[in-house]
Amino acid sequence: MRKMFFLLVVSIGILYLEACTTTKENKAAAIANPYLGQKPPSLTPEPFAPGIVTTNAWEYGGTFTPDLKEFYFIREVKDEVNQKKMEFVVFQYNNKEWQETVISPRVGQPFISPDGNTMHLGRRYKERTETGDWSALKKLDSSFLDIQIMRLTASAKGTYVFDEVGMPDGDGIIRYSRYIDGKREKPKSFGKEINTGRMNAHPFIAPDESYLIWDGRRDGGFGSSDIYISFRQQDGSWGEAINFGNTINTDGWEAGASVTPDGKYLFFNRNTTPSNYDNIDIFWVDAQIIETLRPKE
Repeated sequence: MRKMFFLLVVSIGILYLEACTTTKENKAAAIANPYLGQKPPSLTPEPFAPGIVTTNAWEYGGTFTPDLKEFYFIREVKDEVNQKKMEFVVFQYNNKEWQETVISPRVGQPFISPDGNTMHLGRRYKERTETGDWSALKKLDSSFLDIQIMRLTASAKGTYVFDEVGMPDGDGIIRYSRYIDGKREKPKSFGKEINTGRMNAHPFIAPDESYLIWDGRRDGGFGSSDIYISFRQQDGSWGEAINFGNTINTDGWEAGASVTPDGKYLFFNRNTTPSNYDNIDIFWVDAQIIETLRPKE
């Protein structure tokens, strides 16, 4: 009897291990050509998907879903009478191929929540439906409606971090709102570590809230707008702003940075024509660059 029980336990264990191995293999093979089939970058930034996403025109705000099977961004095109217009675009991975679809005219800067269930678009958002599609546009509650939000990102805990466009003095304010005990708190401003200088905008909060990335103009910067990072301290406060340096920042405009859901790559936007804003490109770089900036304890 004991021998039979022992053999039963061993058999169950083998089946469990085989199931786990199969699951891992299936997950690893879910996307044969991730990131639109592009070769991953090193610690030197490169344009993302040249000729597919990045062109000699205006592309901005690239963001992936957590399963990495959808990539959303905004681009500028010309209509039938040669007038410029903005459109909202998605690349979706279906049947081992990436397929492009124009969703609509521009509706806001897209960001997908860490759980993949919400597409944030500034003061508006969409939710995943049971069919896997996106709902119609919805509005955030009234405490957000008076704030001219350009970009809102969210952590895994549900904390919102967002900016404000159209500040009369140009300083820019980055705010946050936590989700506590099933309720959304009123927006609060970050301290001087974040809200110093001018044009503070386009924040990205790490899923685990361990760091915050944004862009702005500060004394000692490289140019028009630089990308900065602040790491959360052990006591919960935020550390001093750290400039990403000349690997990321130039004498032009860099903005709108975020990290892919798998934590591997930093995406950001760069103006490659400093005299105007006719060519905004999406760049990516190995996210290890963040660790090179993390203060040593």
